[in-house]
Amino acid sequence: MPRIDRIRASRYLCRLALPICGAQLAQIGVSTSGIVMAGRSSTVDLAAVSIGASLWVPLMLFMSGTMIGLTAVVAQLLGAGQVERIRVQVHQAGWIALAMGLIAACALSWLPSAVFALMDIPAEIATAAEAYLLAVAFGMPALAGYQALRAYSDGFNHTRPALWFSLLGLAVHLPLGLWLIFGGAGVPPLGALGCGIATAVSMWASLFGMLAYTKRARIYQRVALWRGLTAPQPAQLFALLRLGLPIGVAIFAEVTMFAVVALLIATYGTVVIAAHEVALNFTSILFMMPLAVGMALTIQVGTRLGEGRPGAASQEAWNGLWIALAAALANALVVVLFARQVAALYSTEPAVIELAVELLYLAVLFQVSDALQIGIAGALRGYKDTRAVMLITLFAYWVAGLGSGLAFGRGVPGVFDGLGVHGFWIGLIVGLSTAAALLALRLNWVSRRRLDDPTPHRPTPAPPPST
Repeated sequence: MPRIDRIRASRYLCRLALPICGAQLAQIGVSTSGIVMAGRSSTVDLAAVSIGASLWVPLMLFMSGTMIGLTAVVAQLLGAGQVERIRVQVHQAGWIALAMGLIAACALSWLPSAVFALMDIPAEIATAAEAYLLAVAFGMPALAGYQALRAYSDGFNHTRPALWFSLLGLAVHLPLGLWLIFGGAGVPPLGALGCGIATAVSMWASLFGMLAYTKRARIYQRVALWRGLTAPQPAQLFALLRLGLPIGVAIFAEVTMFAVVALLIATYGTVVIAAHEVALNFTSILFMMPLAVGMALTIQVGTRLGEGRPGAASQEAWNGLWIALAAALANALVVVLFARQVAALYSTEPAVIELAVELLYLAVLFQVSDALQIGIAGALRGYKDTRAVMLITLFAYWVAGLGSGLAFGRGVPGVFDGLGVHGFWIGLIVGLSTAAALLALRLNWVSRRRLDDPTPHRPTPAPPPST
């Protein structure tokens, strides 16, 4: 089996990953900047936008994860030289995105009042949060459509548009949010509602930018994506859902695990809650680079498999994991050197800073295992092995991670009293390390099976043309 040029493969992977990382940071910037601006308005607006973001951001991640299935499909078809088949696949993913966007919009319009009543949220905050989410709901179909077009472009090995149009959304959100939240030029201060309107408009701006680019850019002309619309085809829809839904579920499971941990430590007081949020927010920002490497590996591995080169796919997958590990070690070095300075940026309370520093030191291990598991998962998605990834991550997060977190955090009766928030963070490390180990075993098995199987694993012949 010929060896790949590792330097060349690494450079190409980084060229794919860096724009993805920037796009992810820009998307996080929309929700984060909204929280910051709302905090400058009033405590009620801050609480409303924070609570509201905790509901719509997981929906965004679920939709984004589901669309990654399209990225793997497009990458394999591109590698196989079957570009004429991409158009139908993107149209079918578009129908799925439209359905998800409308469902998400309905959920954000109708369900928050019941959720807030169940959580016993104060009436003033609940009213502001409902207004914020109602405004955001109008942007969810656009967000879903943008994620579909982004997945198409990424699968085409062209990841820069995701960066450009995520930045466009952020550029629209910042000035519009300031204007609507604080008022001016004849517009009264709208607070949380203004933040929601700005968020929805930024989603539509990103979609319209991506629509125009995919229609005009020369790189996509072979696909003829906008030459008529393909009607929904049940077989293709179900195939994409079988591939994409497990990815969305796996990402949603990780997000909700962190949310549950936040709820479990809420009983330890405001200092613990604040320190936990400081450490988690900063490590989430650092995580964007390993996440981007994992998404780029989906593209790179899928393309090599489409070319009928399973040996190159396997080598590039493992080579990519070294890059993910290097990114994680660089992040860990940043944490070790600047933990106290970082904590001081978030809070001026000495108790919060001290506890946040302790949690950030635990995050050194957290970053390494998290980077490896997301990189391996990305490579497996390039193999279209998404159901196994979902099952492994569900077990690792909710059984190994949350179970050990409860044991270490709350303690075991008759054995020890528990370590509090430190114990829950140890549980996060256990869960992510378990995911990394099990996913590595799965990648080794899947890649070896492809190498041992003498039959070519190219996409099946194209179906008859459909309009």
